[in-house]
Amino acid sequence: MKVTYIHHSCFLVETDRLYYLFDYEKGRLPEMEVTKPIIVLSSHGHADHYNPEVFSMLAALGMQHIRAILSEDIEVPVNINSLHVSPGKKYDLGPRQKLTTFQSTDLGVAFLIEDQNTLIYHAGDLNDWVWEEESDSYNEQMTVNYRKQMDLLAKELNHRKVDVAFVVLDPRQEKDYDRGLCYFLEHIFVKQVYPMHYWENSAIIETFLEDHPEYTFQIHRME
Repeated sequence: MKVTYIHHSCFLVETDRLYYLFDYEKGRLPEMEVTKPIIVLSSHGHADHYNPEVFSMLAALGMQHIRAILSEDIEVPVNINSLHVSPGKKYDLGPRQKLTTFQSTDLGVAFLIEDQNTLIYHAGDLNDWVWEEESDSYNEQMTVNYRKQMDLLAKELNHRKVDVAFVVLDPRQEKDYDRGLCYFLEHIFVKQVYPMHYWENSAIIETFLEDHPEYTFQIHRME
């Protein structure tokens, strides 16, 4: 499996069988095998997670087999093989290929893909969005909602280890920037985590590792 960071929350994952492109907003796509299928997944319709031009871009690159898996708040594009998904559902995508969705704490869904023996998790905007300017009751409910989804993820995994996870690490949360990622790492078995949604401030990853050196070998440092 090969992982390529594109921009913000967008990653391209290549397996033996196909490509997964998560939450494309903008950025240069790498050269790809045009005959290998690609699945475009968008967790929700916010502009930093979905750009409908991605389909014409892929077509211009010559990709021959394009499929879309979109949160139900996104309008299905014309002439694209598309699947609308909603939170808390399971979908059979093909032979030994399954998708489980989770309720975002903002909008849309988070994705857990099982592709043969590989597990891929993309959080979308599922995070513990605690903010200093919000009320205590808001922040407390946010944490409850986030942890409920993490507990559901852990139950779905049933002690299996996620191979690669893309998880929010947002510096705008200031002192609470690490809440969501820490809880994820404490409760989910995972081989490697790619922090995302850091608004081009990749230094926040080094800050996280300075604050939590115990996770050094699980956190991928952006180049």
